[in-house]
Amino acid sequence: MTKTLLTTLLFFMSIIAFSQVKGTITDINNKPLPSVNIYIENTFTGTTTNEAGNYVLNITSTGDYRIVFQYLGYKTLKKNISIDQLPYTLDVQLVEEEISLNEVVINSDENPADKIIRQAIEHRKENLEKINSYKADFYSRGLIRIKDAPEKILGQEIGDLGGGLDSTRSGIIYLSETISKIEFLRPDKLKEKITASKVAGDDSGFSFNTAVDVDYNFYENTIELGSQMISPIANNAFGYYRYKLEGVFYDDKGHLINKIKVTPRRENDPVYSGFIYIVEDQWTIYALELEMTGIQARIPAADFIQIQQDFSFSESAGVWAKISQTIDFKYGIFGIKGDGRFTYVYSNYVFNTPLTKKDFGREILSFADEANKKDSLYWKTIRPVPLTSEEINDYVKKDSIQIVRESKTYKDSVDAVNNKFKFGDLLGGYNYSNTYKEYSWGISSPLTTLTFNTVQGWNADVGGYYRKNYDKFKRYLSIGGSVNYGFNDDRLRGTVGATYKFNNTSRAYLSVSGGVTTAQFNASEPISRPINTSFSLFAEENFMKLYDRSFAQVSYAEELFNGFRLSSTLSYNRRKALFNTTDQAWYPQDDRDYTSNNPLDATAYGVAPFETHNIVKLDVNASIRFGQDYFSYPDGKFNIPDDDYPTLYVGYEKGFAASNSDYNFDQVKLRVAQGFSIKDKGRFNYNLKAGKFFGADDIAFMDYHHFNGNQTHFGTGTYLDVFNNLPYYALSTNDAYVELHTEHDFNGFLLGKLPLINKLNFNLIVGAHALATPDTKPYQEYTVGIDNIGWGKFRFLRVDYVRSYMGGFVNDAWVFGIKFF
Repeated sequence: MTKTLLTTLLFFMSIIAFSQVKGTITDINNKPLPSVNIYIENTFTGTTTNEAGNYVLNITSTGDYRIVFQYLGYKTLKKNISIDQLPYTLDVQLVEEEISLNEVVINSDENPADKIIRQAIEHRKENLEKINSYKADFYSRGLIRIKDAPEKILGQEIGDLGGGLDSTRSGIIYLSETISKIEFLRPDKLKEKITASKVAGDDSGFSFNTAVDVDYNFYENTIELGSQMISPIANNAFGYYRYKLEGVFYDDKGHLINKIKVTPRRENDPVYSGFIYIVEDQWTIYALELEMTGIQARIPAADFIQIQQDFSFSESAGVWAKISQTIDFKYGIFGIKGDGRFTYVYSNYVFNTPLTKKDFGREILSFADEANKKDSLYWKTIRPVPLTSEEINDYVKKDSIQIVRESKTYKDSVDAVNNKFKFGDLLGGYNYSNTYKEYSWGISSPLTTLTFNTVQGWNADVGGYYRKNYDKFKRYLSIGGSVNYGFNDDRLRGTVGATYKFNNTSRAYLSVSGGVTTAQFNASEPISRPINTSFSLFAEENFMKLYDRSFAQVSYAEELFNGFRLSSTLSYNRRKALFNTTDQAWYPQDDRDYTSNNPLDATAYGVAPFETHNIVKLDVNASIRFGQDYFSYPDGKFNIPDDDYPTLYVGYEKGFAASNSDYNFDQVKLRVAQGFSIKDKGRFNYNLKAGKFFGADDIAFMDYHHFNGNQTHFGTGTYLDVFNNLPYYALSTNDAYVELHTEHDFNGFLLGKLPLINKLNFNLIVGAHALATPDTKPYQEYTVGIDNIGWGKFRFLRVDYVRSYMGGFVNDAWVFGIKFF
């Protein structure tokens, strides 16, 4: 017998030995039943079965008990037991529920399901508000499998994913559990303290399973699960669903339960299909079994997601409370496919506690001391849902593998293989890692950075980096640099920099850098080097305008307190003009030539837009995220933005000690940005900027405020910071300015309702963009676009029609965009 097999058997036997009340639940054909709810009658002390139908009920003392077994589609079973010795074994079989249709209901003039749903909708808000507050225990387990994993993804080796893959390249890639205490206060206060956390193969890791992330309440009109999904009992649910009464039955307390089939009216809307169970007269949710596709949830990688919730009635509190929730899913993309299940158990409720808003702060998740150091004995006694044999094997295998894989010998052997130089490194660059000592370095290949511009001609970079991690990535030191050579201007330039990260809580960074480089006049770099190369060589359009910058600078950034982050940069700069050195073009145009490198005058060849000068610049910026919540992990702080509040950015920029005093200036800046969902109507985003220069009448052009333009008809990234029909430097200003970008993504709300078109699963996006400065007429752009264009799960394309106005119609254009998830 191998050591691993022996360890597995001992582990399994120890689980049995420490169980209190345990057993297996099957149907009358001895088929195991997963997700059966088991609890002590008139309490919320309970558990659920695992995928093998096994359960463990945490009863710590002998005596008489009445145990309830509840499972959708089966008759609720109650067993009276007398326990004189623990552990106690109780196996049961459940019989399918006799679901029937009442003759009176069948003969009703109106669809009986519609009548029930109307009542549920009418009482939705009342039922939502019945539980004002509670405290409860929470257990979660997450499992993700992969099947037939490829050797490489996008050319990158993926290995065996931490020991999760077997010889068929299938297996569990994530297995984790948590035990928590949760507290809730209506309408939306929920906090969690994780008292125990376990991750397979990582004895110092912390689970990412949380109650906060899976607080799905179907009494709300929408549930955020990828998209804003429409509840089957939302106020507007009849616009999205059809209903059919499948039958009725009585639960163990004599409540009449209506089983209603839910069917989408349009398959690509953000909706569910499946069953919802409504309690007659109370019009509350008894249970639900709902499924959504990845298209409906706007999660491209998902094939489908199933969610099941079960509730139990508390006679003392007079409320139906959720006692279990399971989420099953199947996924597949880029040759990767698999499935998984997340199981959640809610128990030991205390309802309508004296909690107040003062009991809740911005910290919504925290960990108890040593939460990830609980030994196997602790887990054996407290885990409410027993492990399956597959999960047991995964824990044992990965915990054993971890000991080996943390050794210097193993890490060095893996590095020796990965660090071998390969022919492909000539194109992609070479990287070297010392995993045991936690450092790496690498050199990039100039072949991947070869580009063209009219100032340097063909040019390429050779870069290098070194990174050393400390305290498991809480801190690190990163040093990097690059050398660039322009073949036409015959100039070698280079930069070097270093960054040190101090911690993973306030995320304080100190950076120093310096060197000589070519820089765009707009520091936001509105045109990329590859796109400029294409337009220059193929269309003789040299949109990129460059100047020579020699600099030395130091930067520091840190979150001083929750939601408030401060950053500052002090730099010394020597700046001089550059000029075109080549007119090379693969397809010269008869109607145009390359423009000059002077952004102020396209015909000013050889004329500098500014004089060579030195200047010192100070840039101080603060960001304030109102309403920011956060997770406190022992190894760091993770911020959770609140869509209900905007983020405010305030900045001050000063140029001083310039060799030409006319180039000194001051600028104050303000920006407000926010994005929020409007229920099922889509998502609205805005980005408002404003600023004012002082003493800046004759400053150098690169210090102006430049509005991000676009003359290529190709868009990338967000459109909330760009004017897609504005020349790059047409309206740059050294005075006051206001800039506004808004966009609304209907997320299928409109196009999803149009016959035939809704089959395409396109999204309609409308936008408005505007700017104003004192010396020009206000400029506006209005856009209408189609997003989510593609096939199957690959929907990366977007097309927009843009019309621009400036005291009247100016121009229109089509913009073709590409995006990734």
